Amino acid sequence: MTDFEAIDHLLATARREVELPPTGRRRPLREALGLSRTQVAQALGVSPSTVGGWESGRDPSGHVREKYAYFLQGAQAKLETQAQAAPAAAPAAENTAHGNTEAGTAADPDSDEVHTLPAPQPCVLCGQPARRHVAGFPQHLDPAECAAASPAPPAAPVPTGTAPAPAPVTAPAPAHAVAPRPGRSVKAVTAHRRTQAASETRDVIAEAVAAALAEHAGDVEAATAALVKRAIPDVMALLDTCRRGGRYEIVAHPWMPDILRKQTARGPDQIWEARPKWARPELPAGRHDVSVLDVNAYYLSAFKTHLPIGQLEHTSGPGHDRRRAGVHLITPPAWDHDAVLPNPIGNRDEAGPLWVTEPTLRLLLRLSAPAYALCDPPEIHESYTSGATEGLLEKFRITLRDARDRAIAAHDDVTLEYLKAMYSKFVSTMGESHYNRQLYRPDWMHIIRSQAFSNLWWKAYKAYDEGLTVVSVMGTDELHVIGDWRSVFPEGRGVSEMKPKDAYSIGTEPVDES
Repeated sequence: MTDFEAIDHLLATARREVELPPTGRRRPLREALGLSRTQVAQALGVSPSTVGGWESGRDPSGHVREKYAYFLQGAQAKLETQAQAAPAAAPAAENTAHGNTEAGTAADPDSDEVHTLPAPQPCVLCGQPARRHVAGFPQHLDPAECAAASPAPPAAPVPTGTAPAPAPVTAPAPAHAVAPRPGRSVKAVTAHRRTQAASETRDVIAEAVAAALAEHAGDVEAATAALVKRAIPDVMALLDTCRRGGRYEIVAHPWMPDILRKQTARGPDQIWEARPKWARPELPAGRHDVSVLDVNAYYLSAFKTHLPIGQLEHTSGPGHDRRRAGVHLITPPAWDHDAVLPNPIGNRDEAGPLWVTEPTLRLLLRLSAPAYALCDPPEIHESYTSGATEGLLEKFRITLRDARDRAIAAHDDVTLEYLKAMYSKFVSTMGESHYNRQLYRPDWMHIIRSQAFSNLWWKAYKAYDEGLTVVSVMGTDELHVIGDWRSVFPEGRGVSEMKPKDAYSIGTEPVDES
C-alpha cells in the first residue's frame, strides 16, 4: 500500500465519536426509568462501577461508547413519550389537588418538588411501587407507606357487605392522602436517611446459598467453598444494589496520593492503622481468672465510619474539618496510661510524625477533650481529605448484619461463612488487589480497619471505666479482662455483643505465713 493509499484508508475508516448527554443527565435518565446500575452494566457488558464512573464524569470509548449512547438516547425518547402521554392519563382532580397542570413530567433531580408519576416506579427506600417523584427519586412521602409496602401477613377475610380497600400499587392514591396540610410544606425523605435494608437485597444472599446447596446436592462443605470463592463479585453486586437511590455517588477509582500507594510490589504504603498489641506490664497481686472476649463481626461494625466520598484533596495546617475525612500527617501526643490502657495509636517504635486515618485522629481528638483529658491534642501537619459521610455504607452494613442475625438464629453455618467472606474480602481487596477491579479505595480500606481498632480500644476503655482489669488487647477482636465482664458487655453472637473465647488463670496464690 502506498502512502497515499494508506491515508485514503485512514480517512475512510475515521469517524467522529458519537455524542453523549452531559454528565449531569446520565444518572437521572437511568433512575427515571427505575433501572439500577447493575441492570445497565449487564446489558452493556461492563461492571456497575464502570457505569457509575460514566455517570460521575468519565466517558467510554469505542464500541461500548456507542452502546451507552444508544441506551441514553433510548431512555430519553421513552421518557419524552411518557411525558407526552401523561397529561391525558392523569386524573384532573389529582392535578388540581397538587397544583400541577403537567402531572407526570420529569422532576428536576436537584429540586424537592413533588411530582406525580404516570406509572408506579420502585421506591428507592423500600423497593415497592410508588407514584411520587421527590428530590429526583421515586419514593413514598409517608414512612408509613413504605412500611405498608413491606411484606405483611395475609389480611383477615373481609366481612360480607364491606368493600375491600383499594390496592395502592394498582390505583392512583387519593389526592387527600398526599396533599400537604395548610401552612405546612412537604419535606422529601431523602434516600440516605432511610437505612433499613430492602427485602430484595436480603433475598440475594439467601438465594445464592440455596443455589449453591442445590448445585452441590446438599454438600455443606462444597457449597460453602463455592460461596466463599465467589464472595468478592457477590459482595460488589450487593453493594451496588444497596446503593440504589443513594444520595451520594461512590467514586470507585479516584486519584490517590503517593502515601496511599505501595512503595514496593509487596511492601506497605505509608498509612499507620493503629493496630493494638498491648499487654498490661504489671498484673495485680494474687491469683486471677482471665476471660478472653471476642468482638463479633468487627469489620462489619466498622463499616459505620466517616468515609471520604470523592477524590482526596491536599491541605496543610493544623485544622480539622469534621465534615471531611481522609488521612492526616500528625505528631501523636504522649501517652501516660500504658500501665492500664493501650496507646490509641498502637505499638510504635519510632517517634515523630506519621500518617494516620480519620478514626485514629478522631479518637485522639476525643480523648484530648475535657470530657476525658487523657492526652494532649495531636499536632496536625497536613491532610488528604474529601467531603465525608458516616452513612455511606449504612444500608450495605445493615443488610449484611440482618442476614447474619438470621443465619445465627437458624444455625445456618453456610450463610455465616459466606457472609464473613463477603465483608472481610470487601475490606481486604479494595486496595491494590488483583481480585477486585471494581473498587480501588485504599483510603477506605485503611479507614475501615482503623475504625475496627478504634472500636476495640473503646471496648477496652469501657471495661476499665466499669472497674474491670484490662489484661491484654490484641489484634482486631480480642480483649482479655479480669472481673465480671457480663455486667459490662451483653453476651451473645450479635454485632453489638461479646462472646467468651477462652479463659485462663494468672498470678500466684498469696503465701500463708501464719
